[in-house]
Amino acid sequence: MKIIKYSLLLMSVLMLAACASPKRGDPEYAPAMPVRQMTQNEASDSIYQTTSTWFLLEDIKPRHIGDMLTVTLQERTDATKTANTETKKETDLAIASATLLGAPITARDREILATKLASTYDFKGESDSDQSNSLTGSVTVTVVDVLANGNLVVQGEKWININQGDEYIRLRGIVRASDINPDNTISSERVANAQIEYSGQGTFADSNEPGWLTKFFNSKWMPF
Repeated sequence: MKIIKYSLLLMSVLMLAACASPKRGDPEYAPAMPVRQMTQNEASDSIYQTTSTWFLLEDIKPRHIGDMLTVTLQERTDATKTANTETKKETDLAIASATLLGAPITARDREILATKLASTYDFKGESDSDQSNSLTGSVTVTVVDVLANGNLVVQGEKWININQGDEYIRLRGIVRASDINPDNTISSERVANAQIEYSGQGTFADSNEPGWLTKFFNSKWMPF
């Protein structure tokens, strides 16, 4: 039994310690490549060629897989929560002594069937939470899919190496083509089903993270 207990404890510790850290070049966030359009070569002596035409008045908004789009991060959240809980319960129970032929049942001149029970339960709890987050910046993403209604599924990441650590921003979501600005940018507030991840790894990031043993004692696996 001890071996089983130690094995379960070791497995729990390894599960907590083996948090997969993101890495550069993750295929899941790799940019989507545009589908190559097969065009037929035209034998023409004209200066104008359809395969090398630049449209001066062309709309630069993305609409195909592989097109790029810059998302301006404008995220801010403020949350405040206050809770007060108070419960109280009192119990008072008394059972009179039973009698036999009109006389109480005694043992050594003491009534043995008389019972009295009293209990009091009082609980009072109070909690207060205040949290504020802000994220600004920009990240350029690529279109990975075009939905039937014309909405664009975008995703991308940005890695920045600063001193002894890496910081990264990952974004994934759905945007509407009509919400894209003329300069090919869109606010993150208009990204549907947005999944924004901002974190880092390295010396500075590790110094702000508790060790694996601390994680175990703060996890749900700790019975006390």
